[in-house]
Amino acid sequence: MKHTRLALAAALCLAAGAAPAAEIAPHRALYTMSLASSRTDSGVTAAQGTMAYQWGETCDGWTVEQRYRLTMSYAEAQDVEILSNFVTWESKDGLRYRFNQRELRNGKVDQEIRGEANLAGRGKGGTAKFELPKEQTMTLPAGTLFPSAHTIQLIEHGQAGDNFITRKVFDGATEEGAVLVSAVIGPKAKPDPAKSQMSPLLQRPGWHVRLAFFPADENVEKPDYELAMLLLDNGVSRDMLIDYGEYAIRATLDSIEKVQKPQC
Repeated sequence: MKHTRLALAAALCLAAGAAPAAEIAPHRALYTMSLASSRTDSGVTAAQGTMAYQWGETCDGWTVEQRYRLTMSYAEAQDVEILSNFVTWESKDGLRYRFNQRELRNGKVDQEIRGEANLAGRGKGGTAKFELPKEQTMTLPAGTLFPSAHTIQLIEHGQAGDNFITRKVFDGATEEGAVLVSAVIGPKAKPDPAKSQMSPLLQRPGWHVRLAFFPADENVEKPDYELAMLLLDNGVSRDMLIDYGEYAIRATLDSIEKVQKPQC
């Protein structure tokens, strides 16, 4: 499903000394979603909705909850309303991961996925076990990252001045397993004075990042979709553009607030 992976990108720590450790700021953000562009042959005439995103912290892990409501309008078909709720927990060592997603289309359940994944060690492979939509176990290749680890690694590569990285990432949003994610990281960007007035969380530098998500099939040359965003060094994604080729959805940040860190 095209809209299943509106989730933000994530990351694993670099080798010691390669770059300063990323200091993630737990936060809650609200975005407005709209149609950024559409090819004539796509049939898409409009898109509008909202997305709520929360990156939280526990003593031993990271929690992410993403909820969105998106209405797609078509030239020769009825509107489609998509409701999605995607909740995950990931250990801070990047080795354990739990995921739960439920998606409705026009009020009917279209997809429901739940399970957990484990890696044998940093840089090693592991397994993913799905409880829904059916019980199954799949192998994760060596070097697989989970989403929060991947975002942290993007930040650390940006801090190190790297411009291009490719990693295999498993997020549990579909049943296809780990996908190849290629990232292009632009030069460091200073805080935007106008945006910074919204919250101290936005008074941070960042990088313009473009991620290309390729399917698990290594013979496929074109990505399923691309995600462009301004990723700040505290883990906040200020604005995003999700490009499916035939059309693109823009997510514009409306509000953001700090989420309390745990007392560990």
